[in-house]
Amino acid sequence: MRPAPTILHLDMDAFYASAEQAAKPSLRGKAVVVGGLGPRGAVATASYEARRLGVHSAMPTAQARRLAPNAAYLVPRFSLYRTVSDQVMELLGRLSPLVEPLSLDEAFVDLEAGGTADDSASARATGEGLRVAIRAVTGLSGSVGLAGSKMLAKIASEQAKPDGLVLIEPGTERELLAPMSVRILPGVGPATGDHLRRAGMTTVHDLAEAGEAELVRLVGKAHGHGLFRMALGLDDRPVVAERDAKSVSVEDTFDVDLHDRVRVRAEVERLAVRCVERLRAADRSGRTVVLKVRRYDFSTLTRSETLRGPTDDPTVVREAAARLLESVDTTGGVRLLGVGVTGLADYTQEDLFAQAADARELAQRALEHHAPTAEGGEEEAVPDPEADSAEQLAARRWPAGHDVHHEEHGHGWVQGSGIGRVTVRFEEPWSAPGRVLTFRIDDPLLRPADPLPLVRESPDYSSWPASLPKSRSSGAAASGGGESSP
Repeated sequence: MRPAPTILHLDMDAFYASAEQAAKPSLRGKAVVVGGLGPRGAVATASYEARRLGVHSAMPTAQARRLAPNAAYLVPRFSLYRTVSDQVMELLGRLSPLVEPLSLDEAFVDLEAGGTADDSASARATGEGLRVAIRAVTGLSGSVGLAGSKMLAKIASEQAKPDGLVLIEPGTERELLAPMSVRILPGVGPATGDHLRRAGMTTVHDLAEAGEAELVRLVGKAHGHGLFRMALGLDDRPVVAERDAKSVSVEDTFDVDLHDRVRVRAEVERLAVRCVERLRAADRSGRTVVLKVRRYDFSTLTRSETLRGPTDDPTVVREAAARLLESVDTTGGVRLLGVGVTGLADYTQEDLFAQAADARELAQRALEHHAPTAEGGEEEAVPDPEADSAEQLAARRWPAGHDVHHEEHGHGWVQGSGIGRVTVRFEEPWSAPGRVLTFRIDDPLLRPADPLPLVRESPDYSSWPASLPKSRSSGAAASGGGESSP
């Protein structure tokens, strides 16, 4: 534990949904749900307006529609989210060389390592300055937690939501944690929480009072030891700038179970190429190919094959995945398929099996059937176009919420499509709510477009955070608030 609250945790507020509201003036202040829209879709993010109606992340979209029938339901636009995430991470990198991203919208920052804070006053000033900078550059809000450990900084940012800052003064940890639910601690999920509840422990204070020996008896040595330390507010984990990936994988969940064995194999081959695309994007190769199959009854099977050396050849991975599929019984139907590569390395061993297929042609064929991610971690399947109806094709060409451009009416976004028509609202992030027009899905003047920036003219933050109050170690007196526990 540090003697000063110099670990910062940033969590963007309802990130995907907030980005969509910022991009679409007509949706501001309204319920927005982002995620998979098919029968098996799940909510990735819900705006705070939708959360007040009971919608939350990971909820089936069908259930969300029952709770919030009038909400806007949108397909994720990951190109936009990644662009905004890059802007945020660039700002964090200006605060410290030690930035540990956890996802597109969440990261830890070691302020002490960057010389931007060494006490409560300078940490608070840095956190507030960060929130202002994020709003100016992206148009979005983020919540900031500051504490002497990663665990407490994350708890603080959760308490700061939405659009706030909470600083936990070192020395107040146990008093702060004591009345909180055991579920606030990392690693305490529903099952562990229920197990502890049956033992009469519902608050963090109960865990601290029970003692380490009792917790070890209840949940095992490794978990019990860590749980007791967390209950005391102790967490010595450092902020790690490089989080080395152990595997690369791609999964698709299908709206309708696949029964055709030929179709299943074709999907596995497509996933294999997409997996290699991600592998190459990370400048890595892998030695072990893993196939994941979730069947109609939710039983999940995994198979793996270790190659003679690392590869990033799509043909090698495709054929290995196809061999693994031969050992899996898909009778009855398949609802999810996944292909992954583990045993990552920074080099390749070419021509492992003297493949004759042209890898570039295979990759191009896969790209033609590529679909955007639809729900947290999984991606919507793209069936053979010849087997799809015109409505299914239209839904994929004109996903709800995605950007379009009309040669006469300008930039807009898809409100929905059906019966051979696509409805578009024409507006930009910096405009007033726009008008709605409907076109034929094959209108030659209408085409998909790239997302617009959320801020029309982003301010110059090239010298930031030089204007922030300096930490004492840099020779300047710190300024800021005093007591700042939640």
